Amino acid sequence: MNETTRSRGLSVLSLLLLVLLTAVSLWTVWPPAPAPADAPADTFSAQRAFEHVEGIGQEVHPAGSEAAGDVRDYLVDTLTDLGLEPEVVEGVGATGALGSGYGLAAVENVVAVVPGSDSTGTVFLVAHYDSVQVSYGANDDGAGTATLLETVRALREGPPLTNDLVLLFTDAEEACLCGAEAFVHDDPLGADGGVVLNFEARGSSGPAIMFETSRGNAALVDVYSTVPHPVGSSMAVEVYRILPNDTDFSPFREEARFTGLNTAYIDGSAAYHTPEDRPEYMDLASLQHHGANALALARALGDDDISALSVPSANDATYFPAFGELARYPGWLVWPVAVLAALAVVALGWLSVRRELVTGRRLAAGFAWALAPIVVVVVVAQLFWMLLVALRPGYAELLDPWQPWWFRAALVALVVTVLLVWFGALRDRLGAPALVVGALGWLAVLGLVLASVTPGGSYLAALPALAGGVGGIVALRLGDTSRVVVHTVVGAVAVVVLAPIVLLFLPALGLATGAAPALFAILLGLALLPVLDGLVPRGRRSLLPALGAGVVAVACVGVGLVVDQFDEEHPLPTQLMYALDADSGDAWWVSSEISPSGWTGQFVSEHEDVHATFPLLGTDVWTGQAEAADLAAPEVTTDSDTTTDGVRTLELTITPQRDVRLVSLTIADGGVQSAQIEGRDVPVADGTLAAVFNAPQAGGVHVTLTLSGDDEAVLQVADGSDGLEDLPGFEPRPAGVGILGSHTSELVLVGTTVTL
Repeated sequence: MNETTRSRGLSVLSLLLLVLLTAVSLWTVWPPAPAPADAPADTFSAQRAFEHVEGIGQEVHPAGSEAAGDVRDYLVDTLTDLGLEPEVVEGVGATGALGSGYGLAAVENVVAVVPGSDSTGTVFLVAHYDSVQVSYGANDDGAGTATLLETVRALREGPPLTNDLVLLFTDAEEACLCGAEAFVHDDPLGADGGVVLNFEARGSSGPAIMFETSRGNAALVDVYSTVPHPVGSSMAVEVYRILPNDTDFSPFREEARFTGLNTAYIDGSAAYHTPEDRPEYMDLASLQHHGANALALARALGDDDISALSVPSANDATYFPAFGELARYPGWLVWPVAVLAALAVVALGWLSVRRELVTGRRLAAGFAWALAPIVVVVVVAQLFWMLLVALRPGYAELLDPWQPWWFRAALVALVVTVLLVWFGALRDRLGAPALVVGALGWLAVLGLVLASVTPGGSYLAALPALAGGVGGIVALRLGDTSRVVVHTVVGAVAVVVLAPIVLLFLPALGLATGAAPALFAILLGLALLPVLDGLVPRGRRSLLPALGAGVVAVACVGVGLVVDQFDEEHPLPTQLMYALDADSGDAWWVSSEISPSGWTGQFVSEHEDVHATFPLLGTDVWTGQAEAADLAAPEVTTDSDTTTDGVRTLELTITPQRDVRLVSLTIADGGVQSAQIEGRDVPVADGTLAAVFNAPQAGGVHVTLTLSGDDEAVLQVADGSDGLEDLPGFEPRPAGVGILGSHTSELVLVGTTVTL
């Protein structure tokens, strides 16, 4: 066997070991098998919890509906059977977190207390029991609700906890996070703060990811690391802080007296907020993951010093999953690690030039060209999604297809193709050392940039760069065999750090924004260049591996299109609304679809600005003329109208004349100085009021306004119900055509304008 053959064999062995390591790294973040119904009583069983999911997910149950009341009664009965004394706490929540305008709701939270034996503070377990208006809510948030019920059952089988435990089942999370806000604002149980654990689901499968924390999370992350299946990344926390997304955790996070963790499983997003969010779509492994970690956290925090943990730590931790554990280090090390990584890569470049492995000019060229694959894969990932949408237009309304795994494999294969084309085309011109050091250079640069912008994500680039720089320096002094071993170890670091984040970000951001997981995948590929150098042929055959990867990508797309078909179980998403101006008698069909499907196209065909008449609707929507339905507009009654010192005070009651889910009210440029709705202050900007009240009570919605001067104000008010079936001109959806997961799908608005 000659030297080249032996070197090639070692490189193949190295690659196989890294592939195996990748498989293990991915497997260790996947959900555990569901525990059976006869599992030990003091453990969490997904099968037992699933009985609650089935009880909760039988009907669509948005806040204020009769079905929501049935779920509330189920919770009270179940908690009572567990020996607790639950209470239904009524209130009004108010937030600016979701929807058009300021959101409010009449809420009925279910609260139960498990007293501690010698409490140092309170641990809050939180999940919401309402669903969106078209969803059965089996996953969102039947999963969180069932997790809490099975967790407290298991806790009651063991010794009492030291600390008080509050079970909080919130109302109106989907509408406006209002149940959680009402608890934070009014409930005396939350007055002294504590540690909050929120449990959510945005989909139907996948690992339960601890994706959000309060600031100063180091101590809580240490506690989380003790759960049986920790899956979380400080990069996910950084990304979520940037995104305009919220859950029930948000009202707690915004109050200094609370700290906490937020967990959700997020794969299977095509079912999110749709009629397909039913019990039969749930992956019980995800429920087991949720519950096993929830029970462990409740026990750990239940016996810890909550008075200390409810105060933020001095810094955030950097952390990531590694072989079933949570690797972590303190936030103050972010900059030292990033700087050391940069210095190690610079030292490697300098030594490579000094040993005449590469010239300074080629090293500079290698660094410049190493940016190309990073930029190209970002572009390719978005072009890939555009191609999928062109081939199957219904995908435009989704974050991910119903069955996305073949397409995810295709995206990874495309990343590999780009990497191999770049490396094969440039290696003979610039030399492998120039490309390897150049690639590590960009990893180091990204490590520094992320340390400045998103510190919790710096490790994704800095740790592979540091390992690559140090490993490269060591390898310079070794023979071929030892050098391959070092390259394998360096590659192992990159795999452990980056492979899980690629897996987690694919469902988190979806193929619709596949640039992020593609970016991390190319960073992993760049870190593995020393191993690939021993495998990619030279000369004319250098592009053959890239061709093979491209063929794999095309094949995966083909299989994906065959496997993922819109059908009755996985329907085409469509979105339609109806809006009636009761004053003029004009009515419209309205859709927010990007490009109307064949079914939606029979109702809408043009863009008409209905936002001025119905502020609750977006500005970029499709519309079509509709027949006016016999629906009554809400009635506005002036209860009192007084003027004192030039300030006019109005007290109004808005009373829907039909069964509705919400009431929208807007006064544009009306000189509004202040406003209250059901006793809660509502923000006013530049004399304008825009608010949505959810789950209105039988007595109507009570509003108090103060206006400047004696000028008249024009109030636009609309109420909204759900369900298009009884409207004139409506054509039912055929089999295989479904409802888009949206807070406005199937919404029926009836509006009127009143001069005050």
